[in-house]
Amino acid sequence: MCDTCGCPSPSDHSHDHSQAQSHSKTVDVHASLFAANDALAQANREHFNETGAVALNLISSPGSGKTTLLEHTIDALKGEINIGVIEGDIETERDAERIRAKGVPVIQLTTGGACHLDAAMTHKGFHRLQQEPGGQAIDLLFIENVGNLVCPATFDLGEHERVVLVSVPEGPDKPAKYPKAFTSSQTFVITKTDLLPYFDFPVPDAMGDALQLNPHLRTMDLSSTTGAGMDNWLNYLRELVKRMKDSKKA
Repeated sequence: MCDTCGCPSPSDHSHDHSQAQSHSKTVDVHASLFAANDALAQANREHFNETGAVALNLISSPGSGKTTLLEHTIDALKGEINIGVIEGDIETERDAERIRAKGVPVIQLTTGGACHLDAAMTHKGFHRLQQEPGGQAIDLLFIENVGNLVCPATFDLGEHERVVLVSVPEGPDKPAKYPKAFTSSQTFVITKTDLLPYFDFPVPDAMGDALQLNPHLRTMDLSSTTGAGMDNWLNYLRELVKRMKDSKKA
């Protein structure tokens, strides 16, 4: 069970209800679950490094535009960077179908009710992805987490960087309301900026709140549909891939 919200953890198969009667034992179980997840996350990271794949964990509320951003990113980098995608959702293959239509290897992970991916699911997903056509040559792995700003911020998947996205229609208060999503991330992206004329979303305020929580946070704002700000995003991705390739040569 997820310690943050109480939903079933994707890899939690324990049915020993006797432990729930002791608070100290419950804490121990949670600590054990997180320790196991973190150990497997580190193994995932080492595997990503061995294969030369930069892994990005995308977290956001539902409807922030993660999949749309990935579609436009794939279009822009096609022929330049080999991209693979792990899609996380509670149900359906809809996002994976959208990505598959772009011609890149993709695996859908359905959590069956859990509000986040964990390291074990990511491990299985990446191995399945490598078996897809083109899956052995991935330079950039996107892990699109379940839409949620709470639980995904708690579980390390083995990613190299975590990207938190907030769309303009959601409002600028997300950093203040969901601080762990921003303190645990390396990059903050404001999406759907083409809608700024229609919503009260002061971009400097949202970025200021996020930077107050995490002064090292990289920030950018963009619109996938108009292309405004996309160059910053694409150059960020290019730099990550270049850094990985340089490290493999060293």
